[in-house]
Amino acid sequence: MNTVSRPRFWAALTAVIFALCGIYLTLGGVWLLSYGDTPYYAVCGIALLATAYLVWRGRAAAFWLYTLIILGSLIWAISEIGIDFWSLVPRGDVITILGIWLLLPFVSRQITTSRLATLPLLGSVVLALIVVVVAFVQDPGDKAGNLPTEKIAAAGSDAAQVPDGDWQAYGRTQYGDRFSPLTQINADNVSKLKVAWTMRTGDFKGPNDPGEATNEATPLAVNGTLYFCSLHQKLWAVDGATGKTKWVFDPHLYVNPGFQHLTCRGVTYHKSDASAVTSDGTPAPDECHERLFLPVNDGRMFAVDAQTGKACPSFGNNGEIDLRTPYMPYDHVGGYEPTSPPVVTDKVVIVSGAVTDNNSTKEPSGVTRAFDLFTGKLVWVFDPSNPDPNEMPSGDHKYVANSPNSWITASYDANLGLVYIPTGVQTPDQWGGNRTPDAERYASSVLALHADTGKLAWSYQTVHHDLWDMDLPAQMSLVDITQKDGTVIPAIYAPAKTGNIFVLDRRDGKLIVPAPELPVPQEVVKSDHVAPTQPFSDLTLRPKALLTGKDMWGGTVFDQLICRVAFHQLDYKGTFTAPSERGSLIFPGNLGIFEWGGLAVDPQRQIAISNPIALPFVSRLVPRGPGNPLWPEKDAKGSGGETGLQHNYGAPYAIMLSPFLNPITTRIGLPIPCKRPPWGYMAGIDLRTNKVVWQHRNGTLRDSLYNSALPIQLPPLKVGVPSLGGPLTTAGNVAFLTSTLDFYIRAYNVTTGETLWQDRLPAGGQSTPMSYSANGKQYIVTYAGGHGSFGTKMGDYVIAYALPN
Repeated sequence: MNTVSRPRFWAALTAVIFALCGIYLTLGGVWLLSYGDTPYYAVCGIALLATAYLVWRGRAAAFWLYTLIILGSLIWAISEIGIDFWSLVPRGDVITILGIWLLLPFVSRQITTSRLATLPLLGSVVLALIVVVVAFVQDPGDKAGNLPTEKIAAAGSDAAQVPDGDWQAYGRTQYGDRFSPLTQINADNVSKLKVAWTMRTGDFKGPNDPGEATNEATPLAVNGTLYFCSLHQKLWAVDGATGKTKWVFDPHLYVNPGFQHLTCRGVTYHKSDASAVTSDGTPAPDECHERLFLPVNDGRMFAVDAQTGKACPSFGNNGEIDLRTPYMPYDHVGGYEPTSPPVVTDKVVIVSGAVTDNNSTKEPSGVTRAFDLFTGKLVWVFDPSNPDPNEMPSGDHKYVANSPNSWITASYDANLGLVYIPTGVQTPDQWGGNRTPDAERYASSVLALHADTGKLAWSYQTVHHDLWDMDLPAQMSLVDITQKDGTVIPAIYAPAKTGNIFVLDRRDGKLIVPAPELPVPQEVVKSDHVAPTQPFSDLTLRPKALLTGKDMWGGTVFDQLICRVAFHQLDYKGTFTAPSERGSLIFPGNLGIFEWGGLAVDPQRQIAISNPIALPFVSRLVPRGPGNPLWPEKDAKGSGGETGLQHNYGAPYAIMLSPFLNPITTRIGLPIPCKRPPWGYMAGIDLRTNKVVWQHRNGTLRDSLYNSALPIQLPPLKVGVPSLGGPLTTAGNVAFLTSTLDFYIRAYNVTTGETLWQDRLPAGGQSTPMSYSANGKQYIVTYAGGHGSFGTKMGDYVIAYALPN
């Protein structure tokens, strides 16, 4: 006899477990099959039910049947997604664990007395484990390569005016390169980095703050002093060698939970001399020869003396100008929010700002303005929706409501006298049925303006009739590219949320890298339309293929099945699938492939480092009806964020926005995407050939349960997680990034992308690090303050790293 005639406890329990799993997979598999997806889950579920019956009856055939289940699952998984560890895991983890359970002596002996009957199952389990180990040690999505190491050119012309040890602008220079020429810290010794000092601001999120409370600031460094803004836009001056505070300027920010943002990405520095003149040609006031410009989220901007921390009296109203009055339409606090540092020339400070997304059709203008550097007098305007964008405001003319805005820092080429503005789209973002040709003309575009007058030099549109919030989210990088024949082309690299990097001649806006117009999906709600084609740059990090059911993911076969079903319930025909009432899968998602961190460019080697994201979103248009009024009740507040239900008052639809997350794990506080990883990676780009040379997944799920009630810290396995912030690169052949979902600062070999060093941060690092020198020592500094809507731990830490003495 090799069978057991009646069930005992462990065999009975096993049969029940197998039966429950089989029922789930059978019903879910039939559901999935109704969408035309794989029959595997239904077949596997039926086989599990048959196994449960054989176990219950004590038949040795249960081991043979389960052997076929494991082998069949393995063959199916490899044929569907290849030898990819993170994709194999949810297809085989439960199946293999059940096989191991079945082999345990206290279970198997209650089913059969024949040891030989279990050997095929043992062999299939061992084979499955071997495949998993092989998959773990290699990554089919990894792209290895080496960026060129030769220094082809000097740093950009803007860099010549900045001492090597300083970081005088948001991107170190106004070329937006995020490159330090310092070499004391390099790829050979970066593993020895230690914390040199930690400074805490004490500026924490309060009960009256919105959910989108963030610490995204990149400090400036001027002659050994750091300048940065904290959560509530306090301006700090800190000794770069010790971290000790020199002074603090408090703008007394007004904020409420209805604000969409509580963000300050940095401040702007300018130094003048005694011969400086105003935009009118008169001598500049003899004050604040080193000044800082501080944007404030309630719609103001300050000029502050960099030496004393006092407001500059001659600028506006005792150091302050109001960007909301008197000519801004629909003037409500929080509707217009300058969140990023302005650009400065030798005469003007040029400022743009964020406008509330998806709240209503009655929002402030996204106008860009230039103010006199010394007096705060308005010098010029560029209002994208105005037929005459340079029309100055007056008693008879206000700025145009809902004009496309620019919420990130611009770039400036002093030699050409041009400032480069990256623009967004008129709100509402996901419905454009009421947009005029004037509102569309400069939306989601690169604008090149003459810095002295605001007149348009040229423009290039990166998305036509944008229904996806696929704006230009990052400061664009200006790079002088040396051709093989020795000629130099002044280029601009514009990373877009779509994953395209548009490369143009910054003198005239002509494409350097081709960006052909290609057809896109045409289905759209009746009250709107879509453009027939969109530009697709040949230099891109966008997904190359359409997502399919096999790209869906989960922690187990059960939630992976649910994600596959959820995928088929959405409208999706590839990039630029329009939002729908059913719900559309948007990939690249609302965070984009590129976000506000942009590129880090080494202008000497003519290479770039980036940290792209690969996270789908769901956009569902919600028609007006009960509970969704056309206009808000009196004194209604804003959404306080950019996900969830966005009201779009005045439009025929509200919009529900969310990442495409696993519905099962999200319920227990683990918001895992439904798309298989990686969801974030590092990439290295050769700017002379405009090719992506290397690409590696980046970051772990270690801190993904931070906001969960589950007291679990996940293993730090490299899965590739989203990041929000930007990279820093240095002449020491080492790059740095702090912005991943897990709480780390990491250093990478620029040439290969290899991770060289990492250190734990006390909070989320959703900022861009920078580098400077003080007293002969090079420092790497990051702001570890967390990000409310990104879900990382909040904090107030400014941390400096250096090599030991």
